[in-house]
Amino acid sequence: MRARSPESLFAPILLAALMGGGITAGALIGADAVGGERTTTVVQQTPIGEGAGGGSGKGMTARDIYRRDAPGVVFVRAQTVERSASPFDLFGGSQAPPSGVSTGSGFVVDKEGFILTNAHVVSSSTDVRVSFSDKTTASARIVGKDESTDLALLKVDPARLDLKPLALGDSKSVQVGDPTVAIGNPFGLDRTLTTGVVSALQRRISAPNGFGIDNVIQTDAAINPGNSGGPLLDAAGRVIGINSQIATGGSGASGGSVGIGFAVPVNTAKKVIPQLKSEGRVQRAYLGITGVGIDQSLAPLNLPASRGVLVQEATPGGPAADAGIRGGDPGSSASVDGSPVALGGDVIEAVDGKPVDSMDDVVQAVDRHRPGDRVVVRVLRDGRRLELPVTLENRPARAPASP
Repeated sequence: MRARSPESLFAPILLAALMGGGITAGALIGADAVGGERTTTVVQQTPIGEGAGGGSGKGMTARDIYRRDAPGVVFVRAQTVERSASPFDLFGGSQAPPSGVSTGSGFVVDKEGFILTNAHVVSSSTDVRVSFSDKTTASARIVGKDESTDLALLKVDPARLDLKPLALGDSKSVQVGDPTVAIGNPFGLDRTLTTGVVSALQRRISAPNGFGIDNVIQTDAAINPGNSGGPLLDAAGRVIGINSQIATGGSGASGGSVGIGFAVPVNTAKKVIPQLKSEGRVQRAYLGITGVGIDQSLAPLNLPASRGVLVQEATPGGPAADAGIRGGDPGSSASVDGSPVALGGDVIEAVDGKPVDSMDDVVQAVDRHRPGDRVVVRVLRDGRRLELPVTLENRPARAPASP
């Protein structure tokens, strides 16, 4: 077997090394290079992946995504009556914005001049301005806010503005491991791009008004103070989420990214935007209970049911309490995995005939209705099953304080 020359080995080794680093290289040998006289290596970026969820969108490089989508990302600067703390308002030192100023990101939704951002970025704002990639700054009107999803819709005059709307994707098709790209303004640094993957799905985070935001996307793409309201994109450059919060690693951390960021799913935004456009707010039905799903962890409590939701509290004066649904007795509680569980409350088995196994099931059942609708809640109490009609009300502006 004839030994191969070092020159003949070089091209494949270089190719393998560069591909391992995320770069594709092709060795092109000219017709007169049979004797090893000259080798030209062409290096180009590799697409970061196909469309999230296996969609038909063609994979793009991070450079392609930035070139196309960064002009649609804006820097939001809001004068506020009083700055409120949030997981992204963690500036320090010389990079801190002036007192009474909130800053974040947003992105253009359509050619009409609508811009989506986080509600906490423009909370209590008296004046909002947005800056575009061409350094143009425009005054923005707050069309509406929904603190329950931490989303807000702004409007600028589209005249004389070269608006670049971002394409909205489908967060339902997103899977763990899908590549992600975040574009925003961390620490006031205009249109910064970071990349990562979807780290987890169906996370739950707290909204500014104390209620929970469900089906949140977790990513390890580096996002920091100032990324609030900016887009989280898939490999085809489509918006799959709106960056909202970060985990900072505890009180001793610097306040920067530790690789855990949370984005409100874009499908939630799709439901919210039309209502914000037409009414300036989102009306949500409200049942008025807190509860825990009955699973194996509660087996030692010898509850009267092996499934359903054990009601912990029926908010006084709320729809559930007015309908006769009973909460547990705080004075009669047991500890499960270090958390107290109040005993003696009703067990909710179904809402409108559909079985429920968790509070998420209850919330989803209620969210299918509007304020004023009547639902039938089936509960188990003292060995008897009761069908209790409940007239849903408007969700209050803030979540009731825990007793």
